[in-house]
Amino acid sequence: MVRCGSVWFRKYGNFIDNLRLFTRGGSGGMGYPRLGGEGGKGGDVWVVAHKKMTLKQLKDKYPQKRFVAGEGANSCVNALKGSRGKDCEIPVPVGISVTDENGKIIGELSKEKDRILVAEGGLGGKLLTNFLPLKGQKRVIHLDLKLIADIGLVGFPNAGKSSLLSQVSHAKPAIADYAFTTLQPELGKIVYNDFRQISVADLPGLIEGAHMNKGMGHKFLKHIERTRQLLFVVDISGFQLSSQTQYRTAFETIILLTKELELYKEELQTKPALLAVNKMDLPGAQDMFHVLMNQLQNPKDFLHLFKKNMIPERTVEFQHIIPISAITGEGIEELKNYIRKSLDEHANQENEHEQGRGRERGRHRI
Repeated sequence: MVRCGSVWFRKYGNFIDNLRLFTRGGSGGMGYPRLGGEGGKGGDVWVVAHKKMTLKQLKDKYPQKRFVAGEGANSCVNALKGSRGKDCEIPVPVGISVTDENGKIIGELSKEKDRILVAEGGLGGKLLTNFLPLKGQKRVIHLDLKLIADIGLVGFPNAGKSSLLSQVSHAKPAIADYAFTTLQPELGKIVYNDFRQISVADLPGLIEGAHMNKGMGHKFLKHIERTRQLLFVVDISGFQLSSQTQYRTAFETIILLTKELELYKEELQTKPALLAVNKMDLPGAQDMFHVLMNQLQNPKDFLHLFKKNMIPERTVEFQHIIPISAITGEGIEELKNYIRKSLDEHANQENEHEQGRGRERGRHRI
């Protein structure tokens, strides 16, 4: 962990957002026919949420990725009712979605200590089973992180997302000054003076056509779903993927990013969003920023410049727009403060909404 200015920084290790595991409930114990004794039930396999756990830690601790519960004890003269087999608990991070081999959702773990039964133990032998025990349930499960970070960085390649992540969190993503794109999520944490932690994810770079699974496509957009809020990062001077593709201004970039999110899943546009306008150290950046602000304040006056199929149904309303330079550090402290403020504002709104729903439910009970 490194101290830099007024904020502490920490970097995550190699990031894993999904795992495939084999699970099996324990077999039941043998019954005792002569005395009518029942064998113990086999143990169950549970997935249990823990705040400080990561999927990488789980994989490192259990490289075989096999989880088998204990067998039930046999019935005997001294104990006609055999004891139950030991349950097996799989520790996973909060924010996990558990699915079976066919993609059917078994359950979700949204908070600490949430638990899901994934493989049931077999019954012990008794009269109904001719005193023979049953085997435990076998199941292959998939663990997927629903929430990978508080903030997800959204932008086309070369917008400066990786440079920004390294500025705010001292993560060390690969950085290149050409149309390079991150190939897997890179995570960092901002740790403030009061030890409040906010996680930030630099996600695989979006390109036009991502909703059709071009480039990193759906993989990128799947990660976006798993962040609380979005931070759009755009280059003030615009973007051009290659000499064969069209040049886009900063405003056009924002409109196209919005359209890609909408075409994949409209709900993504309802996430709270901030905008970081990067590379403000470039010559003429201030003039370009004033033009951009005018376009963002009056978007409908400029949408006629786009082809109809490129215009989103609704434009994103940014909570805050912050001019920055990931190279010089300009605006970075303000950005970190706005990120914290935005997350706190929406957490308060959600709490008030939940309390309102609770009161409403209470009135219905009376």
